[in-house]
Amino acid sequence: MDKLEKLLEFVIPYYENDDPSHDMSHVRRVLRTCEVIGKELKANLDLLLPAAILHDIVNVPKNSPNRSKASELAANKAKTILKQFDYTDEKCLKIHQIIIEHSFSKGLSPSSLESKILQDSDKLDAIGAIGILRVSTCGTKMKAKYYNENDPWAKDRAYDDKKYSLDHFYTKLLKLPELMNTSIGREMASERVKFMQKFLDQLAQEI
Repeated sequence: MDKLEKLLEFVIPYYENDDPSHDMSHVRRVLRTCEVIGKELKANLDLLLPAAILHDIVNVPKNSPNRSKASELAANKAKTILKQFDYTDEKCLKIHQIIIEHSFSKGLSPSSLESKILQDSDKLDAIGAIGILRVSTCGTKMKAKYYNENDPWAKDRAYDDKKYSLDHFYTKLLKLPELMNTSIGREMASERVKFMQKFLDQLAQEI
């Protein structure tokens, strides 16, 4: 078992929580996407893949006032864990920075190719078929309704994705392709958003 596999096995207990949108399956999906994009763009996988494994090691709920600090808390915890696996101080610092910069809510511009790829991979997991599942999970945890029954598509009201899960498609998710850092990420995101649009078209017929 190599160091990365040992790290992946070590973090499993940290991701055993009541949030399926940020559990171990999320980490494995982001890890796979990072590997695909990282190999294509010749990124430093020795930095990118540990960052992917540890990027949500501290889970802060979406509606928490500390949400903007989530990536920083995860990065600090990651540095402690990495030292147990004999990562050098230099690598720890670089991985720490990649994790800090991955967060959508923190709004930081990525300073490295690895940061760009982790940011894209994490965003990709918010859209497509898995994104539909995740938005429902997050909405339920925040006690949001699926949609505003009187005005589902917000024609005469402001969007409020804390109250209505459907609004989140329009406040964030459908916009993600244009926010991708890499051309590969944009292509993958565009395909996933097309699927989400079909879902929304079907939903419009049903309600």
